[in-house]
Amino acid sequence: MIEWQDDAIVLSVRPYGESSVIVLALTKERGKHAGLVRGVKSQAARGGLQPGNFVKLTWKARLEDHLGVFQIELLRSNAIIFFDDPMRLSGLTAALSICEQALPDREKLLPVFEALLILIEHIREQEEVIWLATYIRWEIGFLGTLGFSLELSNCTVTGTNDDLSFVSPKTGRAVSKEIGLKYSAKLLKLPGFLTPKGFERPAEFIDGLDLTGYFLRRHVFAVYNKPTPGAREHFQGRVQKKYGDLV
Repeated sequence: MIEWQDDAIVLSVRPYGESSVIVLALTKERGKHAGLVRGVKSQAARGGLQPGNFVKLTWKARLEDHLGVFQIELLRSNAIIFFDDPMRLSGLTAALSICEQALPDREKLLPVFEALLILIEHIREQEEVIWLATYIRWEIGFLGTLGFSLELSNCTVTGTNDDLSFVSPKTGRAVSKEIGLKYSAKLLKLPGFLTPKGFERPAEFIDGLDLTGYFLRRHVFAVYNKPTPGAREHFQGRVQKKYGDLV
């Protein structure tokens, strides 16, 4: 019998039989890992298994490659406090769905785990303009962890950080306004809060999600021949609806 314990964030929960579920979690030391939870009938048991919750897992199996059985201790409930805030719940669900769809199974990715904890904390505690910016930075970090880093600190042509305004869709590198203006139709917009200029307008959140969404589609999900998760598309649509008319 193999057994281990680990801290984890619940990514998703799927029914299995009449009273069991399969839980997919992002663990601290063992990456994305699934397990069976039996006897999930009570309201308390179901509440502890909400996606986004921070938990202590005990996994047991006869062999390493088996699905195994989880015992779950709730450490911190997160999702339930977002139920009355559709934007926060949508942002949380988007991040969890990206991890579920893009991360390899059973491969330790401590930076992703730690960054997701920070993101969830920001969604819980910070005002919307702060956690939305954190979410976009989280997606940039996620891309970097999976092998595609955006270079946004200086212009790919001039080497300076003066008036950075665009990003090349081919290279993921920043371009200054002076250089990129004539090619603006072919470039992605770079939000001011990701540059020395700082936050300028709420519509930057739309630009930021367009930016990271493009590279997630091209360099993460296309690699696995998968579409962008619907939860992530829904979140971007919600942000677009709220901030699309604000400049």
